[in-house]
Amino acid sequence: MLKDLTDTSLIRLNIEADDWQTAIRKAAQPLVDHKKVKAAYVDEIINGVFEMGPYIVITKHVALPHARPEAGALESAIGIATLKHPVKFGNKDNDPVKYLFCLSATDNIKHLNALAELAGLFEEKAFFDLLDQANTPEEIMEYLNK
Repeated sequence: MLKDLTDTSLIRLNIEADDWQTAIRKAAQPLVDHKKVKAAYVDEIINGVFEMGPYIVITKHVALPHARPEAGALESAIGIATLKHPVKFGNKDNDPVKYLFCLSATDNIKHLNALAELAGLFEEKAFFDLLDQANTPEEIMEYLNK
């Protein structure tokens, strides 16, 4: 379940970022701070985008920053972040990005149910309205716990 992979300590609202690298670093920092990933994991996310392009931008305004488990995933988790001002990742169809869901997966299977649940949320306008209007991480968690 998605709510089991995140908590208020992994949610950041209205992050200031001038570019996609800064957006990823700031969105993923709670995962580093709470020992869900090693710092090298975040570097690997950014390297992946440089090497393969903005494949992490998965739908309009949404990025799913992630790397391979062996890049430094310590515990399965999802960080949620919103940007104060959307930034371009280089995906002409889905830029600019405003929402980042940083994924740490310790294997290729355990997190699939949470990703399916997250994909379902991406279909809910109410979820994005909440992300835009929320003042606290607790409001996000309350929505996820419903």
